[in-house]
Amino acid sequence: MATGGLNMIKNMLPQLPTSERKIAEYILKHPHDVVNSTAGELGALANASSAAVIRLCKSLGVKGFQELKVRVAGDLVKPAEQGYRDIEPDESIQSIVQKTTSNSIQSLSDTAEIINYEELERAVTAILKANNVHLFGIGASHIIAMDAQQKFLRINKGSTAFTDAHLAATLIANANQDDVVFGISFSGETPEVIKVLSLAKERGVKTISLTKYGQSTVSSLADIRLYTSYSTEAPFRSAATSSRLAQLYVIDILFLCMATKHYEETVAYIDKTREAIQFLKESK
Repeated sequence: MATGGLNMIKNMLPQLPTSERKIAEYILKHPHDVVNSTAGELGALANASSAAVIRLCKSLGVKGFQELKVRVAGDLVKPAEQGYRDIEPDESIQSIVQKTTSNSIQSLSDTAEIINYEELERAVTAILKANNVHLFGIGASHIIAMDAQQKFLRINKGSTAFTDAHLAATLIANANQDDVVFGISFSGETPEVIKVLSLAKERGVKTISLTKYGQSTVSSLADIRLYTSYSTEAPFRSAATSSRLAQLYVIDILFLCMATKHYEETVAYIDKTREAIQFLKESK
């Protein structure tokens, strides 16, 4: 059963206009009411309109009110989640291990719920067709870009991952219609990533974004939008811990989806790269 309706609403709540926020807040407080209501009935319960309900569904990225109802219904029957927990002063190592594990699992689970399979399929197709994939991220997001580059290169997919915006601009200036520019920014508001994607858009190069769920400048510039989940960040969680794992998780999914499309070819490339690395080890 589909889930993630409540997670989507929590992620989007701060960005919603007043009329949609009233409905979203009502759903979070009274999720059972949504399952048995029409759009008009829900609007009335939340002191809003049925039109606002439909706009909320559009803002959440679901196909309609029926999909939202199905996702919320799925949320109501799944096991209760522990939620994110931050560390405390002088906390024991054992407790930190447990909390880190719990937060990581929660982040991956929340991200899995909001994956748009149609967008994921589009991203896989675009990258498989691309001559080169130019990945760009700053700070912790650059780590994600390098991870993706390493994976793509192992299967003979030309890719770059620079932090220098000037180098990225040079690549985009010489890119062709078969290339892809992949911008990575958890906030979706990293100025350098915005500029790089804006340049790619101006040059007519296909773009993919990976950001937190919701509306952002980076995602608005992308032709294909991938997301990780976003919840209220605790002070230490905001230091690119669980969010980084969620980004790596999406890259892993993307890579494996690509691999299964060209399975035999992928296996052959991976075997060749493994043999090359083994040769270096044996040559020492």
